[in-house]
Amino acid sequence: MGKLKTHKGTKKVLNIRKSGTVTMGHPGSRHNTGSKSASFNRKKRKSVHLSSGDAKRFKNII
Repeated sequence: MGKLKTHKGTKKVLNIRKSGTVTMGHPGSRHNTGSKSASFNRKKRKSVHLSSGDAKRFKNII
């Protein structure tokens, strides 16, 4: 079986840490943030961990 190509769109969104956990940013924090509440914008700053099941699915793609 040949090598799998990296899915570039997924690579730009997900990050694999050294521990093996997969993280990504929250959606909804790119633009039009002035009309959103400050607490909403604050909560979106931190990254979120993918579940172990989703991380296994993306392991070969990234």
